[in-house]
Amino acid sequence: MTDGSPTARRRFLLTAGTAAVAGIAGCTSGSSRDSSQPTTVAILAAGSLQNALANGLKPAVDVPVEIEAHGSATVARMIDEGQRDPDIVSVADVALFEEPLSPSWHSVFTSNSVVIAYNPDTDGGERLADAGTERWYEPMVNGNVNIGRTDPDQDPLGYRTLFMLELASRYYDDVSSLREQILQQDQIYPETSLISQFETGSIDAAIAYRNMAVERDYEYIELPDQINLSNPQYAENWYSTTSYTLPSGQEIEGGLISYGSTIRHMSDAAVSVFDIHTTGKLPCSTFIRPGVISKSMDSSCAINSLPIRATCPRVSDRQPTNPAGLNPESADPTKSYRRWSRTLLS
Repeated sequence: MTDGSPTARRRFLLTAGTAAVAGIAGCTSGSSRDSSQPTTVAILAAGSLQNALANGLKPAVDVPVEIEAHGSATVARMIDEGQRDPDIVSVADVALFEEPLSPSWHSVFTSNSVVIAYNPDTDGGERLADAGTERWYEPMVNGNVNIGRTDPDQDPLGYRTLFMLELASRYYDDVSSLREQILQQDQIYPETSLISQFETGSIDAAIAYRNMAVERDYEYIELPDQINLSNPQYAENWYSTTSYTLPSGQEIEGGLISYGSTIRHMSDAAVSVFDIHTTGKLPCSTFIRPGVISKSMDSSCAINSLPIRATCPRVSDRQPTNPAGLNPESADPTKSYRRWSRTLLS
């Protein structure tokens, strides 16, 4: 996505890791805190980041970290309304950094994909497993699966669920109006507790991010790139044909899943935590990590690390495939990401 400012100057600085993140201290946004005093770094983050932050980031840093997670739209509203004042904010959709938060810079640090997670020990889960990648929607339409999803007014996963179903209605030849046929109001759960509904027996399946299923070791159905919102090739002319309007009136356009983060209060501690959080230095990540790009109103603050892909063993054994119509160059995730990066910052 672009920042809407035709006069904003942007450029890429190809640097690596900590050396790149150190340049953030020169950015003009956010207030500074006394770096000479011991401090707890407060992070307000997307619900889908909760496990990665609590069990990956927190043990990996040398400073105390306080983590609070909600749906990203809720995170943005809490900050905008003055209910929270975190040092670092990380959201699951960079569109929320255009409105209502509008920081002068942010880092686009990872991606994800929409999947159908399911419990194979339930009747509904068995039906989904039998239906497979190409027919997963049939038991859902027939009402044979108890589904969980999140609120589109509270978090990006909620409105990305709507985008996925709308795209699926066009992608599959024999279906239409999957949103209307599948979704019910009583299917909605908070993002931070969506997958835990499997343990309570409330649901057979959840429309979720891939990392959420992997972290809890649940089975999941990989959806085609044309509908899972993870492939840069389909972002501009296909994903973008969907949209959702938040209660604030902000219209969110469909696009590649992009997680973003920014530092609101500069300190040595915040920069060190931000570095590990956004540059892929955690020992294991269950997210798709094509690279780290910072988008800035001031080119002196624009940083990025070399494109990387770091995944947990369970994900890494799924080798990248060449989607239909892609030539070998565009199938390379590094080259695809560089094209996506230029699109984001153009």
